[in-house]
Amino acid sequence: MVRETDGLGGHELPGSGIGPGSSGTGCEPFAVGNTRGMKTAVSIPDDVFADAERLARQLKTSRSRLYSQALAEYIARHSTNDVTEALNLVVDEVGPSDIGFSSAAAQRVSRRVEW
Repeated sequence: MVRETDGLGGHELPGSGIGPGSSGTGCEPFAVGNTRGMKTAVSIPDDVFADAERLARQLKTSRSRLYSQALAEYIARHSTNDVTEALNLVVDEVGPSDIGFSSAAAQRVSRRVEW
């Protein structure tokens, strides 16, 4: 039997996907409770790990959930192309609005902004 650990505290990880029937990559879908997910391993600096441990305890959440939420937020913040594409589709569908109003509003705002 192959036992996999998290590499940080030597804790056995259930549903590791390592063993008979797995692809052997270590990146197999697994279930913990009612949650399904992809198991992966990453290396992070010790100070970031310690900060994440403290935050997970403070938020009363698991380390996996904290990392998952942080990564999802990071991806959302850097996926501006998706938002732009969606807005462009709306504009293409609806068509341009009253340009006069938009232009006048932009001029008023630009006069108030200190450049």
